[in-house]
Order: sequence, then C-alpha cells, then structure tokens
Amino acid sequence: MTPPGMPPFDVPRTYLQLMLARDWAWWRPLLGLLLFTVLYLVAAVVVTLAVLVTGVVPVANLLDLTDPGVLLMTNLSLIVAIPIVWACWAVAHGLRPGWASSVTGRLRWRLLWPLTWRALATLGVGVVLTIGISVVADGGGITGPDSSYVWLLLVVLLTTPLQSAAEEYVFRGYLSQTIAGWVRTERAGAVVAAVLTAALFSAAHAPPDVLTFLDRFVFGLAASAVTWLTGGLEAAIVLHAVNNVVVFTVAGLLGDGVASSVPPAGVGLLITLLDVLVMGAYVWLVARARQTLAAATLSPAVDLRRVPVWAPSWVPAPPLPPAVRVGGPPPPDPRWSRHGG
Repeated sequence: MTPPGMPPFDVPRTYLQLMLARDWAWWRPLLGLLLFTVLYLVAAVVVTLAVLVTGVVPVANLLDLTDPGVLLMTNLSLIVAIPIVWACWAVAHGLRPGWASSVTGRLRWRLLWPLTWRALATLGVGVVLTIGISVVADGGGITGPDSSYVWLLLVVLLTTPLQSAAEEYVFRGYLSQTIAGWVRTERAGAVVAAVLTAALFSAAHAPPDVLTFLDRFVFGLAASAVTWLTGGLEAAIVLHAVNNVVVFTVAGLLGDGVASSVPPAGVGLLITLLDVLVMGAYVWLVARARQTLAAATLSPAVDLRRVPVWAPSWVPAPPLPPAVRVGGPPPPDPRWSRHGG
C-alpha cells in the first residue's frame, strides 16, 4: 500500500506507463473500459435527451454541425467523457485522476499558450489553406455567415476546446495506456498504442472515404507523438482544439455550402498531403521546443520495495542474523562468563 503523499510508482514511468503502478494488474484496464462504456452511454443519452426535450435542436438538423444547437449538443455529449475517464483512473486503478493528464499528476496549464501559437502557425494555417483549396475546386459555394453565426462562434470558443480535450483524454489519456500496459517492452508498447488508437480515432469519426480515414489516422499519430514528446496531453489537446476551432470558425464564416462540400478526388489527395505536412511541422516544433518548455517526461517515484513494512507492535519481529545485527553492545565472550572453562 502506498503511504499518503507518495507517488504510486517505485521507478519513474513515462506517460504511457502510468497505469503500471505498484498495484498494477492486467484486469484493471478491462474493468476501466467496462466502466467507461457503461457510464458514457448513460451520460451521452441523458445529454442528448435533455437537449432534444428542451427543443434547442430540431430533429431534422441533427447532422448539421454548423448549426449552433447541434454543435452544442455534440460537444456536450463528448465533454462528459472527461470526468468519466477520471473516474476510471480512480475506481479501476486506484490512482488520482490527475495522472490521466501528465507525468506530474496534473494538467500543466503553463504549456498551453506556447503550444497554441505553434499549432496556429502550422495546423491553423494549414486548415485555412485546405478550406481555400476546397472552395476554389468547388467553383464557389460561398454563401457567407447567416444570422446564427454569432451563436455558432460562441459555442465554438466556449465548448470546442473542451470537446477536443475529451477526445484526447479518451484516446491518448486512457486507451493508449491500456494498450501500452499490456505490451512487454516500453518502445513496442508506444508504437502499438499509437497505431491502434490512431485507427480507432479515425474510425470513430466515420470517414466517408479512404483519404479521409488516412488524414484522421495521421492526426491520431501526431497526437500520440507530441504526447510522448512532452509527457502529457497538453500538446495533443492544443493540436486538436486549434484544428477544430479553426475548422468550425472558417466553415461557419463561409457558409453551409462550404461546410458540406466534398472536394474532387485529386483535390482530396492534395488536401491530405497538406494536412500531413502541417501536422508533421507541429510535431517538429514541439520536439524542438522540449528544452524551452521544460516539460517533464518521467513521473516522480519512490522505491518502497526496500523500505521495511510497518507492523503492529504486538507482532514479534523476527531476529536479525548476526551479520545484519546493527548497534548495541557486542555479545559476551564465553571466556569471561561465570561458567567458563
């Protein structure tokens, strides 16, 4: 049992190995996944019913993410995943929820701004360029913002960063550690976790074609890469949030036609290649800035395996062997005893 205030690790752990605490067991991630599935289904249904009952979202517009009500409902149904992931860490693993955020056991807020401008300079610019290419290839379709754009902008700015964080807590903040914990070696676990979570992440977004699947798959790989580089979710959350905020802001500004348009195959390939380029640029900037950011990549640890275990006073302690006996007077010499020869 870990004493209060002590880190739950005997040796320093990387972010992907944070589930490997002193009381690690192979079944704990399975319990966590079951708990997450049950709680998230209940929470998502409650949020959806609450929004529909209040009439905020017309049923006919449920697939229109440029509608402020639809986007609000979608974001809220995803945001509830954050406390559920925290609950999984606490209940299934007996660890503080903060270990889901970083190797320091908390979210490092100081990293968000320096990472944000790096994401805006790479991914933000790339998103604007790809939307511009789609508009040119589509031959128009700009209808301009409608009367609900102010509400859309408000929903995007207030809830989309949290929605992005929720997805990162699920895929990089729980699934990655689950997969890596079951793999024997640390490096192999990191690679397998990155590939599998990127594939699950892309599939969860229901890509309409192979290019879109590959685009989101590379996005998942980039998120795993910056998580490994910085020892926490901050860089992945910023990557995700900047992408989503810029997409919805620009798409809503240009109108519904741009948001729903599908670029031709050749243009789609160009857009995918550009996305890969800007995501790679963001990963490169994060790697270059690791010393400047001073982001820890290993957890604190105290090796309790060599510390004697406390026992009640009524339990007699076993005698120490002579070679280990420390302190006290030396044993009597039999030559000077009363019964000596």
